[in-house]
Amino acid sequence: MITSSTPWTRRFRAVGLTAAGLLVASVAVAAPSSAQVAPRSAAPATVGAATTIPGVDEIASSPNLRQVANVPKQAPLTATNSDIAFQGSYAFVGNYNGFVIYDIARPSAPTVVSQVLCPGSQNDISVYGNLLFLSTDSSRSDDSCSSVPQSATVKESWEGIKVFDISDKTSPRYVKAVETACGSHTHTLVPAKDGASVYLYVSSYFPSDTFPDCQPPHDSISIVKVPLGAPTDAAVVATPNLFPDGGYKGDGTGTATSGCHDITAYPLKDLAAGACMGDGILLDIRDREAPRVIAQVRDTKNFAFWHSATFNNSGTKVVFTDELGGGGGATCNAKVGPDKGADAIYDITGRGDARSLEFRSYYKIPRENADTENCVAHNGSLIPVPGRDIMVQSWYQGGISVWDFTDSANPREIGYWERGPVNADQLTFGGTWSAYYYNGHVYSSDQKGLDVLKIDDESIPGAKSRRVNQLNAQTQYAYRN
Repeated sequence: MITSSTPWTRRFRAVGLTAAGLLVASVAVAAPSSAQVAPRSAAPATVGAATTIPGVDEIASSPNLRQVANVPKQAPLTATNSDIAFQGSYAFVGNYNGFVIYDIARPSAPTVVSQVLCPGSQNDISVYGNLLFLSTDSSRSDDSCSSVPQSATVKESWEGIKVFDISDKTSPRYVKAVETACGSHTHTLVPAKDGASVYLYVSSYFPSDTFPDCQPPHDSISIVKVPLGAPTDAAVVATPNLFPDGGYKGDGTGTATSGCHDITAYPLKDLAAGACMGDGILLDIRDREAPRVIAQVRDTKNFAFWHSATFNNSGTKVVFTDELGGGGGATCNAKVGPDKGADAIYDITGRGDARSLEFRSYYKIPRENADTENCVAHNGSLIPVPGRDIMVQSWYQGGISVWDFTDSANPREIGYWERGPVNADQLTFGGTWSAYYYNGHVYSSDQKGLDVLKIDDESIPGAKSRRVNQLNAQTQYAYRN
């Protein structure tokens, strides 16, 4: 168990099966039940948290962050919850077995509008207009929603991007599939400058000599262009090589990077940041079909797996995350310490192609977790606070952290919310995958369902006045300071 108790400073109803095998289910969901454990008092967030690890499923939080709703997962989508996208009064939550559309017009009482059964991990998700996109990064027998798992060593196996029409939220319609090399672990939506199309930057990794469609070296991304007026014409239009050095050869030579895990785009600034296995990169995306690497960093001391990236609003900083242990490990403990499985904050210095990424500091939640809890830096987004750089972020069973990195060299936590361990006796996967701020609330894709949290307005003033009609966290928008 813990080696030290001291904080580091701490109506399921099937309504149709299409030719593509798409099962849509409508579900009515009750409001959160009184069985939810009430949040308990804790030390002020600015000075860390209580030293006691909560009991199994017990909720602990800072005074400025509280839960207002939980909608448990519903069959058939009881597999792992993944990412979230937002549009209008809807949240779209990915699940390894498909996706769920929630009505969040009343954040304290979200309801399930429909569920789509379409297995294919990890179903990373984004939305734009009447279209929804899903990533498939597990080899399937075909591109339908009735597919079954198939070995990646089989040439005919399928992985890639699926496109759905969501103009009718109660009955999404599968309209297109696009196969991509090595599948699609994640994707990043980048609107075309003419407004007629969107691009999907598809990230994938782990090539193998035994995979016919994913041969090493794999130092490229796939770019899928989706015409908004004709989404059935979606196709791969480019596969730029981001690391033209021969790639990782498996014998210790070449770069340790072999594909990217995630890319975050800031279209207004023609920039993107990539977390590419062993490297953090800055990209010029003025030419949407030909992104160029203009800066590259590596941290061989503390970073094991470059997982994701987030710009600050001014585009002068990047927060990279290290998913040490792949999300399944217990890394928020005294043994691992505060610098591994953490965030790293980099300032962007210089101009044009001479820009570089300058390391400033690490950030990790200041609370030790039990050795039975998977905990590591994961998906988050900016909270639109004028004049400050503030993120909300998931840490699996480490919960949700709200933290300020306005001073790049001295980040600090200003709020948190967490459940106690799923299991007190053995390491068990659970917790929050993604936590994003959207129009006044924090939405968390947790393995216990969709959580909705409210931040005390006085602790982070100014955020609620900034509202958007759409949010894909890996496609950053600008807000006025």
